[in-house]
Amino acid sequence: MLQCTAYTGVPEIDTLVALTTMHGGPDNPPHALTPDHFLLCELAQHDEHTEHAAQLWTAEIPAVRDLWLFWTGTSKAETYRFAELPPCPAAYHPKSVTHGQACVLYEQHPGGHSWEVTDPLGDLLEERARQEVERLRDADDQDCTD
Repeated sequence: MLQCTAYTGVPEIDTLVALTTMHGGPDNPPHALTPDHFLLCELAQHDEHTEHAAQLWTAEIPAVRDLWLFWTGTSKAETYRFAELPPCPAAYHPKSVTHGQACVLYEQHPGGHSWEVTDPLGDLLEERARQEVERLRDADDQDCTD
């Protein structure tokens, strides 16, 4: 399933308050904000009645709870809230019972688990980066043989 394409600007003051008051929050909350101050919904595509969600902070490793930003509406009429939620306990073990991929969403999230959600733009950028690395490596190999 495809990833939701909704994004939101980070409500900076409210986010700083949420990060500062969170037990196990960052030592320096202003540095914890994303550099571009925008967040993409991390859920699979969903209907307009489901809140969008983006993770802001993981309090502990292994994670006991994460700070999530939920929002609805459009940029002109957007409402948002913060919630500290435990991580989803699901794990995907395609080849081994001891090694798997944990779902990085929150417990009882709607839609598929994170390993089921695909981001076509992210996949495209990853493929382009891989091709560029191969091109640079091939150019280095050519320089060494000349």
